[in-house]
Amino acid sequence: MPDPSSGEPAAAVVSVEFLREMSESVGAGIYVLDGVGRITSVSARAAEMLGRTVAQLEGVGAHGLFHRRRDGSRMPYAECELARVITQGRLATGTAYFLRGDGELLPVSWTSLPVHREGHRTGAAVVFTSRPRPLAGKAPEVRELTGRTAGLSMVADATTVLASTLDADKALRRLARLVVPRFAEWAVFVRLAAGLPHCVAVAGDAGGSPAPWLGPLPPVPDGSLHPLVRVLRGAPAMLLGPEDIASPPDTELAAWQEEMLRSFGTVSAIAAPLTARHQVLGSLTLGRTDPAKPFDARELALAVDLARRAGLAMDNARLFSQQRDIAETMQRHLLTDLPEHGVLQLAARYRPAAAGSQIGGDWYDAFPLPDDAMALVIGDIAGHDMQAAARMAQVRSMLRTLAWEHQEPPGLIVGRMDGALERLTDTPLATLVYARVEGPARGPWQLNWTSAGHPPPLLVSRDGSARYLDQGHGPFLGLPELVGPRTDCTEPLLPSSTLLLYTDGLVETHVDHLDAGMRRLRLQAAALARAPVGEFCDGLLARLPDVTDDDIALLAVRLPETGGSA
Repeated sequence: MPDPSSGEPAAAVVSVEFLREMSESVGAGIYVLDGVGRITSVSARAAEMLGRTVAQLEGVGAHGLFHRRRDGSRMPYAECELARVITQGRLATGTAYFLRGDGELLPVSWTSLPVHREGHRTGAAVVFTSRPRPLAGKAPEVRELTGRTAGLSMVADATTVLASTLDADKALRRLARLVVPRFAEWAVFVRLAAGLPHCVAVAGDAGGSPAPWLGPLPPVPDGSLHPLVRVLRGAPAMLLGPEDIASPPDTELAAWQEEMLRSFGTVSAIAAPLTARHQVLGSLTLGRTDPAKPFDARELALAVDLARRAGLAMDNARLFSQQRDIAETMQRHLLTDLPEHGVLQLAARYRPAAAGSQIGGDWYDAFPLPDDAMALVIGDIAGHDMQAAARMAQVRSMLRTLAWEHQEPPGLIVGRMDGALERLTDTPLATLVYARVEGPARGPWQLNWTSAGHPPPLLVSRDGSARYLDQGHGPFLGLPELVGPRTDCTEPLLPSSTLLLYTDGLVETHVDHLDAGMRRLRLQAAALARAPVGEFCDGLLARLPDVTDDDIALLAVRLPETGGSA
């Protein structure tokens, strides 16, 4: 469950600091829009270009203030391509006319970039430059500005690509395909793993498949003067001309790169280190084959920026993997093992959210009661931190104690929880389903449950029909003054049917809204009705996106083949 108290500011997909730097270098302005088109921040350069002060721009709707037609007239919102960037959610470019504060029209070229907060799009950043008039005497300046703007656009695209996955090798492969042929005729990424180099991405035409170049490479030796070896040992990026490329290799690793340069027919190249936190994580090599278009110093600087961003993406992926492993391990230690039951088959799964360092409050539990019923619980405590996990453990222990001591219907047990949470804990928003599976060993079996603001259980029959048990739904946990007596509901359980309890991360993702997610889960569960209960759970998780915004906990119970409702 997302933390309702979170108030972190939106973070742009592209670094705002980088955009400000580029604004200085190419004379561009930048402003950031919220979800309804208001300017939330604006650079000094943008305010200067628009002939207004920063204070006059911030908090004002950009479209109404300065978006105009070529003749200076106001443009309806529906006709304004730039106004729609908020809803596009992707990189977009175009041209427009902006009304300056002095009444003059400023022709501009613009690029919009999505702004995200915790995986959700909240607006857009717009970078714009004034369009130069096509005068013959200004041709070199026009080409220079065009080149710089193209570089800005490519770096923006590269940042979006690198942010699209937390798999480092996949990110490098995507980046290699982006820069070829826009910036280079071929590109190769080498990643260091435990100090050993591995070629993980090749883009370009070397007269065949890139497969022979991929994989482990010879070790990085000391003392080599070869460019690839030097950048992998921390040397700055360098431009390579024909003489550098033709120099004989002095190590096995240098021989590998020399053969690669020759296979591509390279006459100009750049070798740049991938760095983060003062560590070298790999290298980027770019090449061109046309002697008339060698790389220059400006393009070297652009390659350095691309390599730096790739290094940061690799480091983020590494940290994510480490933190996610730690979070998942800690969370699993807080979750209990499922009990062995002679008749019922139980399976549970837990998957942490995308933010690997965050430990959530999602949990499941199952335990036998003294009256031979099997207690089932699925719950969710608001928050994504250690405190949420600690509160989860506290609520779980409290519920276990009350259920064991009183052996009452679920509504009464959860009613006792309402009062206890209010008086004994500081637990904020929480939801849960508490259920009892009751019946003799040979059946018939029935489910008795109550819900405190939690998604409804899903009951899947062996024949593939599936339906949600919407009854018994009540307010969130811990609000006795609003709740009153909790409602109990019962449902007969047929032989070989499967009961699924789950948290909202299973049905509400950045791909699906809640209604669509509920429909998807019902159809997927029906298709898996006859799979073993463990495979049933794995199959539901396998159909989710690789990266989810919330933790997921689920608990499934499979009824025996014999017995059932009378």
